[in-house]
Amino acid sequence: MRNSKSYFTLPFNPHLRERARELRKAGYLCEVLLWKQLHNNKFKQYDFDRQKIIGDYIVDFFCGNCNVVIEIDGKSHDKKVSYDKIRDCYLEGLGLIVIHIPAMDILNDLNSVMSMLHNHPALRAPLQGGEFERAE
Repeated sequence: MRNSKSYFTLPFNPHLRERARELRKAGYLCEVLLWKQLHNNKFKQYDFDRQKIIGDYIVDFFCGNCNVVIEIDGKSHDKKVSYDKIRDCYLEGLGLIVIHIPAMDILNDLNSVMSMLHNHPALRAPLQGGEFERAE
């Protein structure tokens, strides 16, 4: 079940809609492989979005159930370290947890990536009443 309150109160830049759509259509292999593991509530029955607009950023994956952003870091991120840091600070300022996964990890050992996500404290099971315990 999606945490609708936090999902719909996140800042949204409507000017990024077309760019997010283009990114979804691009279908980078590492994103497609991870998406096949996450979509349709396959992962812990959590609801994930792909190429979600949050403020002036488009994140690779967003889980509204527990306010987690998953970013896949490929070679393009090597030259954007300061940009990524600013984006992460912005997202964390909204109360979101950002998990970075190297693209090569997804391509070379998807099972280990899924195990890491399964055991990640930010993606733990909901408490009573549908609320989630915050990871520290």
